[in-house]
Amino acid sequence: MTPEQLKVRTKSYALRILKVVQALPENRECNIFGSQLLRAGTSVGANYRAVCRAKSPADFLHKLRIVEEKCDETLFWMEMLVEGDLVKESRLKELMSEGNEILSIIVSSAKTIRSSSGASIVNRKS
Repeated sequence: MTPEQLKVRTKSYALRILKVVQALPENRECNIFGSQLLRAGTSVGANYRAVCRAKSPADFLHKLRIVEEKCDETLFWMEMLVEGDLVKESRLKELMSEGNEILSIIVSSAKTIRSSSGASIVNRKS
């Protein structure tokens, strides 16, 4: 997958998150969880765009780790909605699957950069 394709994919993911949040029931729990989900889910795409503008291998890895963290956080909030019986699992199943796929791509990219010759310099500085 090219960086441009992943930009499109993470933006689409953010838009799908937005639609889920818009459809949540109006109650205190959904308002709080939905707000957290919206922040984390939309930041996956926004932060991936920052990854694409990294100025060095160290900057790339740092920004990629932020995307990884936000993607995992997004999955957490979706799990909370399902496990808190606020949203049916079937409603979020495909979106959670997409989140896990994006997370796998990001983790794989981070491993690749760490194993490259430039990353050995990054790892010594950390």
